[in-house]
Amino acid sequence: MEETILKNEGENFMELNHIEEKMNKTISVLQEDFSEVRAGRANPAILNKIRVDYYGTPTPLKSLANISVPEARQLSIKPFDRSCLGAIEKAIFEANLGVTPNNNGEVVFIVIPPLTEDRRKDLVKQVKALAEEAKIALRNIRQDANNEIKRLELPVDEEKSYMEDVQELINEYKKKVDSLLAEKEKELMEI
Repeated sequence: MEETILKNEGENFMELNHIEEKMNKTISVLQEDFSEVRAGRANPAILNKIRVDYYGTPTPLKSLANISVPEARQLSIKPFDRSCLGAIEKAIFEANLGVTPNNNGEVVFIVIPPLTEDRRKDLVKQVKALAEEAKIALRNIRQDANNEIKRLELPVDEEKSYMEDVQELINEYKKKVDSLLAEKEKELMEI
């Protein structure tokens, strides 16, 4: 889409590129959220939001250990400092991911169980909710852009043209959200 700049008295108030940048950020957040929803295969991203109590400070797990995938349904977490092994195991257990961590004194192993049909359906509901949140964020971006356009007090036809450009951009990004959702649903329902 060509770059459109709305101007008023020589100042740049809004660029479609700036709006598109916000929408891209929304899509990136959605992709990150989707990556954290497990689909029956071992994926280190499910551990991204886990914080370990490391000497009284909540610390991201990936800052304390190497996380690897030795097998399709297994994660291996090798801490840099073995003294935090118990804290890592406790944090994973408390994160309520539907997995049970085990350790052998040096490494924490997580075996990812196969998903049941009910659990798959729950995960699909979860990703649909995430997709709806992304669509709401896109609508909020559109609303902000339209308010900015109205604030400029442009001629009616110009204002309408800019709002149509913003709407086209929103439609394009909603299609991206729908596409990502369909892809993730398919991945979750695969056996």
